[in-house]
Amino acid sequence: MKKDKLLWVDDEIDLLRPHILFLQNKGYEVDTVTNGQDALKRCKSNSYDLILLDEHMPGLTGLETLPLIKDICPTVPVIMITKSEEENIMDMAIGKKMADYLIKPVNPNQILLSLKKNLHRHDIVSEVTQSGYQQNFGKIGMQINDSLTADDWKELYRRLVYWELELEHSEGPMGEMLAMQKSEANAAFAKYVKRNYLTWMKNISLPPSEADRPLMSPDLFSRTLFPLIDAGEKIFFIVIDNFRYDQWRVLAEELSKSFTLDEQLYYSILPTATQYARNAIFSGLMPDRIASLFPNLWVDEEEEESKNVNEAPLIQTLFDRYRRKHTFSYHKLNDAVGVEKLIAQLPSLSQNDVNVAVLNFIDMLSHSRTENKMIRELASDEAAYRSITLSWFRHSPLNELFKALAARKYTVVVTTDHGSIRVDNPVKVQSNGKEINSNLRYKLSRNMTYNPKQVFEVERPADAHLPAPNVSTRYIFATGKDFFAYPNNFNHYVSYYTDTFQHGGISMEEMIIPLIVMRS
Repeated sequence: MKKDKLLWVDDEIDLLRPHILFLQNKGYEVDTVTNGQDALKRCKSNSYDLILLDEHMPGLTGLETLPLIKDICPTVPVIMITKSEEENIMDMAIGKKMADYLIKPVNPNQILLSLKKNLHRHDIVSEVTQSGYQQNFGKIGMQINDSLTADDWKELYRRLVYWELELEHSEGPMGEMLAMQKSEANAAFAKYVKRNYLTWMKNISLPPSEADRPLMSPDLFSRTLFPLIDAGEKIFFIVIDNFRYDQWRVLAEELSKSFTLDEQLYYSILPTATQYARNAIFSGLMPDRIASLFPNLWVDEEEEESKNVNEAPLIQTLFDRYRRKHTFSYHKLNDAVGVEKLIAQLPSLSQNDVNVAVLNFIDMLSHSRTENKMIRELASDEAAYRSITLSWFRHSPLNELFKALAARKYTVVVTTDHGSIRVDNPVKVQSNGKEINSNLRYKLSRNMTYNPKQVFEVERPADAHLPAPNVSTRYIFATGKDFFAYPNNFNHYVSYYTDTFQHGGISMEEMIIPLIVMRS
């Protein structure tokens, strides 16, 4: 195993022999010089893993030597060691991008700790993280078997996402074990939803607190937004289409710089698709009720018109039904220009009780990943998908929008209509009619052939509060990582859609989604 090679630069190096012997006994190879000029010569002719640099030296001082060393080997961490505790010296050292700062006299264990932080942090963190997950593996397995309520499943999903984020930079078998455990959890979650979903639908007209069901899409305005409005808070409601809980977790640290965060999870209705779930959010109604009460605002599957063109009118019907006279604005944001225009309008929007914005970037990214090979390679897995989401947010006008809302003391409610899951297992479904829809995670038709054991089947759409274009229409939903494929041209279809992010079906990623209340 290769030893880490250090360069120690100090004009009193002879006094440090005990420290050097200590480091050599710990497995480090240590070169020494007594001045800045010799340090530069060594850096030109040798490769070092880390440099220890004294600040007070004759000739070139440590602060003068540091940028010259960085010119020669810019990626090598440098630890500054000095007798001075003056704040301006510390600021100068930090400004010159040194890795750590130690005050003399230093003891060997201080130096060893600094070396571990700068040379072995990744390995130590990876080892500790994998050990932590290994210790929790059995507990999570028991939790999968014992999750009997909607709240149990939310807590289990939080725990799985926590370990997914912790392990994403770790090498070793734990990442594979977590992926297997997550698949096991999704299989159990699908069984749970199959057993309980239609019972939830029977009680959907009752508040969640009075019914044996979780908070769901039609409840958001009445159970979350109305109480905030009644408390006199200025509300900005932001719906990020197709936004998963793990993606929220990577954005949370950025947003916590401007807001306090009150995080919870809620359940999307089925299908976990924008047409159904988002219209349910804005209307406060299940899809069949929208179609019957406001047929001019509901767009059927077979129609070519956009399925979400009537969101602002649906919000107005919700306010009218609850006899609320709130003023509101609605904005659909498809690009940076739209967000910038919204930021410019903020002064005039402050008079409204609630302002609603729908952001489509992540949904567009998901679809682009399916259609564009380069995007698929950039977002090759969940970790890369999260990374692109974070990078986009940091450099997008949306980040500026949140800062502007914080400055104006808005209460910002952030949520989504559904999440998505990366699919890899084709399930054959065939329709004898032409009216079958194109979504890969749910299908509705009068005539479908499929294996009922592989799907969640709703023979009577009314039981799930779903519209039925025809008397004999049925809905089926894919579970886990399955996606629906047609027998015709099966191999091409499977090759094209395997390893893409899809939504509409039953999985923790699609159904258990973030709902965040943020205050400046």
